[in-house]
Amino acid sequence: MNNAALVLIAEDEPEIVDILKAYLHREGLRTAWAADGRAALDMHQALKPDLLLLDVQMPLVDGWRVLSEVRTRATTPVIMVTAHDQDIDKLMALRVGADDYVVKPFNPAEVAARVQAVLRRSRGKDETPADVLRIGKLEIDLEAFHARINDAGVQHPLPLTLTEFRLLAHLARAPRRVFSRGELITACLSSEGDVLERTVDSHMSKLRKKLEDAGLPGVPVSLRGVGYRLEEVA
Repeated sequence: MNNAALVLIAEDEPEIVDILKAYLHREGLRTAWAADGRAALDMHQALKPDLLLLDVQMPLVDGWRVLSEVRTRATTPVIMVTAHDQDIDKLMALRVGADDYVVKPFNPAEVAARVQAVLRRSRGKDETPADVLRIGKLEIDLEAFHARINDAGVQHPLPLTLTEFRLLAHLARAPRRVFSRGELITACLSSEGDVLERTVDSHMSKLRKKLEDAGLPGVPVSLRGVGYRLEEVA
């Protein structure tokens, strides 16, 4: 199983973890367990799992915050697990960046099947490493926190702050999607405490100037009263 995909189970109920482990192992998958949200974030960073099976109601840091923070630094597939069978919860999971959604009580065989399905989809997207995003001339290394413009073989590093990098990476994961200021605050600026929406505009203005100086003008695009999107970068 050394070459098998690694599934990080973020769940605070040991009985559920034992069942999930048994079914995932039958599928030939490796597993690791995080008993609270903070441990899930630390283990995600250290282990770089192939998939995160994430319970919403986690101690210390809840599943929504874990998902949001994971999405600022990686494209790891995430399946959310919750006891709430509400459409608003499903929509929230997908909007924040989950790949699938499972409701408790669940059939563990179905969960294992969904894990395999999400892994197959994620592997089939492209051959670009999961920790590198490439959109046209723009290249973003999520692990090294480094971004640059590659123009006809000439590389122009982008001197971004951590917040600017997080904003750019978040937009780059779905370049055609419009993200509201509230979504960007939750995903990229939540660690800064109480943040006003106009703070997002300030960061975006500085990010746009740096991209323009590196030869990529006009992005991110601002949609008045709605939010921002990266657009397709030529």
